[in-house]
Amino acid sequence: MSSRPPGLRKAPSMLAARLHGPQDLRVERVPRPGAPGPGQVRLRVLCTGICGSDLHSYLDARIGDTPVPEPLILGHEFSAVVDAAGPEALDGEHQPLKPGRRVAVDPAQSCGRCEWCEKGHPNLCSHLAFCGNYPHGGSFCEWMHMPARSCFAVPAGMDDASAALLEPLGVAIHTLDFAKLRIGHSVAVLGAGPIGLLILQLARLAGADPIFVTDKLPWRLDRARHWGGVPIRSDQEDAARRVAKETHGRGVDVAIEAAWGDASVEEAAEMARLGGRLVLVGIPGDDRLSMKHSTARRKGLTVVLIRRMAHVYPRAMRLAEQGRVDLPGLVSHWFPLARIADAFALNTAYRDKVLKVMVRSGSGR
Repeated sequence: MSSRPPGLRKAPSMLAARLHGPQDLRVERVPRPGAPGPGQVRLRVLCTGICGSDLHSYLDARIGDTPVPEPLILGHEFSAVVDAAGPEALDGEHQPLKPGRRVAVDPAQSCGRCEWCEKGHPNLCSHLAFCGNYPHGGSFCEWMHMPARSCFAVPAGMDDASAALLEPLGVAIHTLDFAKLRIGHSVAVLGAGPIGLLILQLARLAGADPIFVTDKLPWRLDRARHWGGVPIRSDQEDAARRVAKETHGRGVDVAIEAAWGDASVEEAAEMARLGGRLVLVGIPGDDRLSMKHSTARRKGLTVVLIRRMAHVYPRAMRLAEQGRVDLPGLVSHWFPLARIADAFALNTAYRDKVLKVMVRSGSGR
């Protein structure tokens, strides 16, 4: 017999994947979010991509100097459907959001009032909340609350995975903004993961040539070749020496590190030309940045570190809608939310030619 008092309904619940410690990811029932407040929407999550930062959190129960001291829902690359909208729920382009609208979601929730937000740098917000970064829960779940202004209406012809991948595309656009590429610039991209491959596609659109792409995984280099890159298998040859040979000793105008930031940072600095630009996107597992000082100093390199993105979703949406970047071509695997532990295990082991793993929370398309 139920011990619940007569007349009281059981609170609605949902499935969510919560990280309890290193490599301890559990699918559990948790309370479903209630009605959204002013300026908020309740979203039904469609799908979420596993990002490199999720892998850091999964492996170490921390990312950088931010630990995960208690169970946390990961995930931030996602698309969703508006399930309910609170009063004054206006999206990222100041349009009303209504139930049933499919949206792409910017996981970064800036305050809009601090010095850096007012200067136009919401990615540097001093009060930033970010989905899946402790203590803020993410999107590996069925429902969640978000500020309406973080949502962007998705065109009818865009599939759910592409809508979710507007987030990493936004990071790649932000990277290219800071790379300051010009037509005909030479580029090296170190790391042919999803971000690196998006950077490659955008660099091609910007008129860069040649674009060298390094990685240890041959199937990733096959994708790089497909999208116009010059692939270099970094575990089988000296990538910096190869770039020097191909550029007749000059080096590249822009070297972009999009791997996990260990020896690849120093290698990228070696590839850059005198007066060149070194752009760092990858997140190092040990939270340390290391390279040979004399290389950067004698070359007079400009070194730029990328912090997420700012004001890029409309541009990302247009590029994807026009077919100028290939987002579906990044997706290699799909898993249901109930099997997310298998998805992370496959991704961290780099099995089965994995590139981008998508986790389906609901019945999308």
